Formats: sequence, C-alpha cells, structure tokens
Amino acid sequence: MALDWRATAVPRWMIVGEWRAHPVRIVTAVVAIAIGVALGFAVHLINASALDRFARGLATVNGGADLRIAATGVQGFDERVYPRVARLAGIAAASPVVVLHARLDGRPLDLLGLDVLRAAAVTPLLLARPERERGLALFDPDALFLSRAALAGHHVGDHVALVVAGRVERFAIAGLLPGVDGRALAVIDIAAAQDRFDRLGRLDRIDLKLAAGADARRVRATLAATLPADAAAASTADDASRTDALSRAYRVNLDMLALVALLTGAFLVYSAQALSIARRRAHFALLRVLGASRAMVMGQILAEGLALGVVGAAIGIVAGLGLAAGVLRLVGGDLGSGYFAGQSAPPLLFAPGAALGFAGLGLAAATLGSLLPARSAARVTPAVALKALGDAVDPRRRPPILPALLLALAGGACALMPAVGGIALFGYGAVGLLLAAGIAAMPWLARTLLAPLARRHFAAPVVELAVDRLWGAPSQAAVALSGIVASVGLMIAMAVMVASFRGSVDAWLDQILVADLYVSANGDTPFDPALQARLSRLLGVGAITFGAQHPIVLAPNRPALTLIVRADPDHADPPLGRVVPPPAGALAVRVSEPAVRLYALAPGATLTLPLGARRVPAFVTAIYRDYARQDGAVMIAGHDYDRLTGDTARGEAAITLAPGADLVAIQEALHRALPAALADEVQIVPTRLLKARALAIFDRSFAITFGLELVAIVVGLAGVAATASAQTIARTREFGMLRHLGVTRRQIVAMLGIEGALLGLVGGVAGVALGCGLAQILIHVVNPQSFNWTMDTRLPLGLLAGVALALIVASAATAMLAGRRAVSADAVRAVREDW
Repeated sequence: MALDWRATAVPRWMIVGEWRAHPVRIVTAVVAIAIGVALGFAVHLINASALDRFARGLATVNGGADLRIAATGVQGFDERVYPRVARLAGIAAASPVVVLHARLDGRPLDLLGLDVLRAAAVTPLLLARPERERGLALFDPDALFLSRAALAGHHVGDHVALVVAGRVERFAIAGLLPGVDGRALAVIDIAAAQDRFDRLGRLDRIDLKLAAGADARRVRATLAATLPADAAAASTADDASRTDALSRAYRVNLDMLALVALLTGAFLVYSAQALSIARRRAHFALLRVLGASRAMVMGQILAEGLALGVVGAAIGIVAGLGLAAGVLRLVGGDLGSGYFAGQSAPPLLFAPGAALGFAGLGLAAATLGSLLPARSAARVTPAVALKALGDAVDPRRRPPILPALLLALAGGACALMPAVGGIALFGYGAVGLLLAAGIAAMPWLARTLLAPLARRHFAAPVVELAVDRLWGAPSQAAVALSGIVASVGLMIAMAVMVASFRGSVDAWLDQILVADLYVSANGDTPFDPALQARLSRLLGVGAITFGAQHPIVLAPNRPALTLIVRADPDHADPPLGRVVPPPAGALAVRVSEPAVRLYALAPGATLTLPLGARRVPAFVTAIYRDYARQDGAVMIAGHDYDRLTGDTARGEAAITLAPGADLVAIQEALHRALPAALADEVQIVPTRLLKARALAIFDRSFAITFGLELVAIVVGLAGVAATASAQTIARTREFGMLRHLGVTRRQIVAMLGIEGALLGLVGGVAGVALGCGLAQILIHVVNPQSFNWTMDTRLPLGLLAGVALALIVASAATAMLAGRRAVSADAVRAVREDW
C-alpha cells in the first residue's frame, strides 16, 4: 500500500527532526537570511525617511506653489519679468522672491526675501507669525523670522548678524515661521533683502498660483516663450525628480550592497540543504520506496527551505525596523553621503510595501537556495541511494562546465547593456550572473585544481586519503566551497572597487592640488578685485590664482551643474583623451566626466550656458576627471566669464609660496589682510591638510559600505564554519570505517585539517579570481552608470593574500575542531546499519 504522504505527519517530523539534530547549521542559515533582510530593509527605511524629510524641506522652501520661475544662474534675473508674468492668462497670483544663502553663527540657512501680500495668496506656508507685543511688523526692514530649526540658541527679540556674500547685516528676530518644519529657513521683507544685500532690480524666483481650471502645461509653454535666458519655469514634479536624482545612485548602491548579505544567505541555505540531503539521502530513498513521488520529495525540501525563509524574514523585518530607528536617532539619515547634510534627524517612515518586498526577497533567497538540492534529491534512484552514501556524482565523470560558461556569457552580455533610468540594473544583474557562474563552476574547478595532486602518490597516508576524498567527491566539495566563494568573491569585489576608487581619488588630488595653500570662502562670499589685489601683494606670495564656483541650471528637472571659473582652464586639470581646439571666436569650455555622461557631450560638441542675461553657446574642447561633483561641472576661463557676466568677484584662491617663505607666517598674513567680516567665512588650508580632509570625507562616505561589507563577511565566514562542521559530522560512518581499518583518531583529524586547508586554498583562489572579475563590473559598469565617473583598477595585494591565507587557516581549523567531535563516537556504532 502506497504511503499517503500529505495525510501523514512525516513532513513535519522531518523538518522538526532535522532542526533538532543540527540546530547550529539551521540557526546560521536563518540568521544569514535575517541579516540580509534586516540590512536591506533598514537601509531602505533610512534612505526613504531622509529623502522624504529632504523633499518636504525643499517643498517648504519653494512654498508649495503650483509653478515657479527660477534663475538659472547665481545673479538672478531682471525684476521686470514679474509684472509681465503676473498678467499672463492662467495665472491667478504671482509672488516675487529673493533667495540668498546666509550664515547665522557659522551655520548655513536659506534666507528668503518675500513680498508678504503676494506670498499670502501663493505660498502661505512661508508666512511669518510676528510677536505683536514687541512692536515689530512684517514690513520692518530689520525684522527677521526664523524656523524652529534655525532659531536654535536664540530667542524672539534677540539681535543677530547674518552673513551673505561677505556682507554682514544685523536683524532682530521678530517671530517664527510656523509652516516650516525641520529646515533652517529665514524670511525678511523683499525690499530689505534687495537693498541690504545688493540685489536691487534682481529676483531669484517668482512663485505662481494657477487660475482655477488652467492647463499647467499650456501655461508653462507660454512662460517658456516669454522668459529671458537667465530664467526658467519649473514645477513640483521637477523638484521631486531633481531631489530623487541627487542621491538615487547612492541609495540604490546601498540597497544592493545590503542585499549582498541576503545573497550570501541564499548560498548558505543551499549549503545547509545540500549537506542535509546528502546525509538523509537514504531517508528520502525509503520514502520513495514507500510511495512518495519525486514531486513530493522535492516539495518537502522546498518546504524546509521556505520555513527557514519565513523565520529569517520575520526576524529580519523586526530587526530592520529597530536598526533603522536607532540609526536615525543616533546619526540621522545622512549615512555618510553628504546628500542630506544640514537636515535635522528625520522621523522613521515605515513602508509596508517595502517590508513585504524585503520579506519576499528573504523567502525567495531561502527557496532558491533549496531548489537545486531539492532537484538533486528527487532525481536519486531509491535502490542506489539506500546503500550508497558517497558523493552524488560518479567520480569517473568529469563535472560539466557548460552551465557555468553560459551563465558567464549571460553576465558579460548584461555588462554591455546601458543603465535603466540612471540605475545600473543590468550591471547588478551581471554581478549576480557571474557569481552564479563561479558557484556552478566549483565542481569542475575543484576537480581541475586537485587533479595534479590526485595523480601523485604521497608517503603520508592522511595526505593521500584527503586528496583522494576531495578529488573523488567533487559535488560535496562544491557544496562546501559555495559559501566560501560567494562570501569571498563579493568581499574581494567590494574591496578592490573601494581600493581602486580611493587610489584614483588620491592620484587625482595629487594632480589638482599643486599649490601650497588654498583659500576658500563659505557660500557665495566673494573676494572683490580690490581684495584680490591686496592678497596678491602680500610678502611671501609667489603666485596666486583666483577662481569661483557657481551653480547653473541647464534643465529644471536635473540637479544644477557647477560652473568653475579658472584663470587658465587649459592648465588646471589634465584632460582625459583628445583635446579639440575651438573655432575662432568660440567660447571654449571643458566639461567633467559626469557632465559628459549626463548631457551626452564629447570634445567638439556645443552646449548652451546661462551666463548673465544671455544663453551663450560654448564649445567643448576637452573632458577632465572630477571626483568632487557627481552632477557634473563646466570649466570656463576667468576672462571669458568676466566679459559675459560682468562679475569679477571670486570665491577661492590657490597660493604658491615664494622661495624661502614660511607657511605659517603666510597664513597669518592672509588672515590679517581679510576684512573683519570675513574672518570666520574664509578657510585657509595647506595642501596636505586639504588632501587629508578630502580623503577623510571619502572614507566617511564609504563607512556604511565598509560596515555592510563586514557584516556580509561575518555571515559568509560563519556559513563556512557551519558548512565544514556539518559536512564533517555527516561523515561519522566514514570515520568509523576508517577506525576499523586501523586509522587513528589523530590521523583522521589531521586528514580533515588537510582537506579543510585544500578546500580553503581552492575556495580562496576561486573567490579571489571571481572577486577580481566582479570588481571589473563594479568599476567599469556600475560606477560609471551610477556616479558618472571612471577610475583605474588598483589591486590591494596585501588584502588578497591575507584573505587567501585566512581562509586556508580558518577552513583547516574548523574542519579539525569538528573532526575531533565526529571521531569521538564509538567506531562500532558509527558503521552500524539502522535497518
């Protein structure tokens, strides 16, 4: 009579019994899944919460208008645009705005100059609440209204000094901005802003409220035909797109890196399930004899994997929620990137859809990890499996390599595909496919690497036994190697990528930091021509070159480019590739790598720049490397910028000392030469310190990367230990037979140590080679498509050798420790048949 599989308690007994018999291996697999889900979910929640706060803050600054007209450069646009726009059909109300970047007590804040009467109809969120009893009115030129985030350390009624573009003006805090939360914002009367900060006749923004029933697209098209070259129309959708683009690549890369632990967990589930099935092959064969079909056996094993996934995903979601809340409370939502710097710690924004998504990924990882072992168990012939407890692969057959080659070819094809929506989806797919190819090649690689040893004869029996065992059981060796190769390959890939990135940044800094001292002003603080001349005449200054950086907008839905003003761009940064001389009379510019990728430029191309009140065609002569500005930059000669804009002020300087000049003395002389108002607004930094700061920023921005990588390594090494231990314990009967043949316990432990060392060696070689291959995808595909810059490959040879040596030692030690336990059982009981 056939066994009614589903009507019995056998499936439940098998799951519970296996978990009781080998709790460490099961717990390791569950923890790996839980860590992967927790890290991915936590990173997603942190980024979503920070991005939501940032977007809300930006929406607050923009006041929630239906449309707005924004300046494309730092000089604003003519205020005569305002009455023309206000009379256009479809516009119910318009509010002129002056936007300034100020500093209060050294802290940056956005300063808006508003026409209160107009703002009340268009952007009521920005309206102030004055303290009437203090006698300060909304139109008082000395009245300042602050958000609660900007008020820190002050009280209503205090007199404070605002610094804007080197100009210091004092105001009295007249009240609060009740509609502004979580962002440092200040509001003054628009007339006071124009008068006191040299903005007469200029506006930076016009907020618009559309009439009821007006077509926003039509109104925007009308505006585009009306506006001057130094202004452009934008909408809240543009704000959302630009805000998302600022940090999208960083957020996606962190999410993907967090899922590395989950991917490692999937291989650990595979390893645990494969070892469990190898040990229980006779059990499943007996069930087949009793009437269970292949589909039922496969379903049983998949159910075991799914149970692991359910437990791991549930723990991971709870842990991820707690981790996200803790990180937001302790360090905020910046995660070292600098994209959300200056924002207050955002509240945790729970995302049910993301929770379900990451839980589903955990279940998928566990299920996929069980799929191949399940298929292997279902295909085994019952009559053979009841007695044969060796390797599932006939040692006379050469393990196939074709599946691995097909996976590698598919990965290479994905690596050639372009980004999707600015995200390197195919690049990440290539990483996954190449990793799968490396795992699939393990049986073939283990047999190939061990073949020279297998053909030799060793005097020591334990060495002979260890080599013959591994060579004759390639599938079991591959199971043990899968966790090693997965964790080591991903770790090496990230390590090589980060080392290459840091090395390229270090070399780039050496190329561009050629002066002795660098002077830079905070924000828009300028060095006017008189101050430039005074600094140039200082004793000990051999040469000084002035420059500036200004944001310019080429498209309202994209982040601003940086316009870099240099005295001699041709000698500022070394070009990448060819240099094309400009046509006679053309405006020559250089563009950075990110600008080339974002705007499809190349040497010889032409782009239009908003300079002054005109849009000027510029000829691209060369491309240069710039790791400081992910959104792109355009470099223009100082004399061209002065001619086109009339702006001769500069915000930074590079100083080369005269022979024999003292560095400290020059720094002190520079401080004395600066106006008192600029004393706290200008930084004077030696080249060595500036480079150290830049590299410290790099290391801080990759701190979360190193943390996630460390977690993935720990999970992988724990899986290696659990795999080696489980595989050793599963061979207790084999050890008993060897004991009957006269092999001592010490010799068996030594044999296991040699096996572990050989596995560690093969895994180390395969993992390092695979990791270096994966690193090329990260360096030459993922990073250019995500961050728009390229880098040179640099191999951390010391780390590679250390990882390989550590793997050999760890694998050997783990196998020997597990072997001491396995050989302690009585030799007679170990080989006794149970039926």
